[in-house]
Amino acid sequence: MGETVADVQHSPSALVADSDGDRLAAAQAALTSAGFDVFTASDNAALALQLQHHSPSVIVAGSSLARGLRNAGIPVLLLLDAEESVDFADVESWRMADYVLGPVRAGELVHRVRTLIGRSMERDRSRGEIEALRESLRNVSSAIRETNEPQLIADHVVRGFGEALGVDHVWFATFRDERVPNIRAQWNRQGVPPLPARLGDSEDAITETANRLWAEADVLAVSDHRKDPESPIAKALREWSCELHPVSTVLLPVGEGATAMGIILLSTVQDEHDWTRPEIALMQHVAGNVAHGLIQGHLISAQQRVLHQLRQLDKAKTDFLATVNHELRTPLTSITAYLDMIQDGSGGPVPEGISKMLDVIGRNSDRLRRLIEDMLTVSMQDGSNLDLKPVDIAKLLQVVVATLRPLAESRHVSVSFTEASEDIEITADEAKLEQVFTNIVANAIKFTPEGGQVGITSSVSASDNGARAATVRIADNGLGIPEHDLPHIFTRFYRASNATSAAVPGSGLGLAIAHDIISRHMGRLLLDSTLGSGTTVSVELPVGGP
Repeated sequence: MGETVADVQHSPSALVADSDGDRLAAAQAALTSAGFDVFTASDNAALALQLQHHSPSVIVAGSSLARGLRNAGIPVLLLLDAEESVDFADVESWRMADYVLGPVRAGELVHRVRTLIGRSMERDRSRGEIEALRESLRNVSSAIRETNEPQLIADHVVRGFGEALGVDHVWFATFRDERVPNIRAQWNRQGVPPLPARLGDSEDAITETANRLWAEADVLAVSDHRKDPESPIAKALREWSCELHPVSTVLLPVGEGATAMGIILLSTVQDEHDWTRPEIALMQHVAGNVAHGLIQGHLISAQQRVLHQLRQLDKAKTDFLATVNHELRTPLTSITAYLDMIQDGSGGPVPEGISKMLDVIGRNSDRLRRLIEDMLTVSMQDGSNLDLKPVDIAKLLQVVVATLRPLAESRHVSVSFTEASEDIEITADEAKLEQVFTNIVANAIKFTPEGGQVGITSSVSASDNGARAATVRIADNGLGIPEHDLPHIFTRFYRASNATSAAVPGSGLGLAIAHDIISRHMGRLLLDSTLGSGTTVSVELPVGGP
């Protein structure tokens, strides 16, 4: 219980301040005889001077000099005359103050002074204990906030409560609740046997108690179970564990929203613990952090599991595509090789009708090969690195136009390229940019009817953030894209509805691949299209590289 009244008698000191000389002298004599070191002051100036030089255990003061002592931090005993008009309620509102009515009686004065000093010391001791408890539980809350692992949160709580509050058992459990995982954790003082891991038949009673306490924003604190051994909660605890014979218990609900999601049990089995309001308030504060941490940790754990599964699925997809590409390439290579040999006349003359059939086979073999290459690109590009080097945009576009000119001529579509007025050089992966522009220009040619035009221009302009950007525009006067298809046009394997109805060949991968590659170059791929009038695709790339 801390220091007794006897403890304050070692070397106490007192400051007696009173403008009444006789009363001052009587108080000084009484305290000196009782073994106090006494300092005196007869006015406010002397009182202030004494307080500058001394830190007395108590101040004994007449009412005229006591007005400035309310917040002095030192217990004050007021000396009052019986006929003095005093607001005693105001005196009692002082945190550490008492009073005696004159005339001064030595025995009463000394008793009141010693009692007041004892109360002050007990108050300081209690305040120190609460501050130490607050710091310990603050560390528990910090540990909870530093982890998203629900079981680790529970372990921090039981250990922190047990060590900070000096109890014998701390036990934590969550109920059957979709908001949190099923958790059990406990801490036991050394030499005390552990409690059961599960609530067993007592779970319904304890859950009901926890929900009631949560609804009432309260806790169940029992200082001595021996006074009411047949209470419902005492019986539930006994049914749960015959080993547990608690003396003092706290049941602390852990909840969020309308219901509790768990319970924290603290108990002593030897000494009685008088649970104080500050202790309970601090425990409730930590319990709130526990609830928040458990819900957040459960959600994060679920997200991590989903992310792990998505990564596994993505890897399985990539592996599958790579395997399919390999398995398709092998027979296709043989098909195209023998087709070339037949068309070259290696097996003898080919009749004209058969030659046309072979042309159809050749075109579809090429189509299948491009589809396989696009699928391989999709399966590999997420994990592949960019091979960055200086790229001349004009030269790159000239290569693309030259490569696709035979396709354009076969469809009677004209392709023009207008270079920028200045040289444009960027830092990029040349092979991947060539693939981008080849896909876009090939699309423009395929979706432009005979006699149509495809125009390619390059320029340097300012991007949205004010930096210089190389802009390449590919415009055609072909079919255009329906408005409802535009939001999905960069989605893998998605094809515009009019492309499907017009039987225009394609896999729906070209623009998706181009969009991904441009994004990885920190650029933008924009598309503007009007159904029946044509489409303009704009590629913006930072000058100087991604």
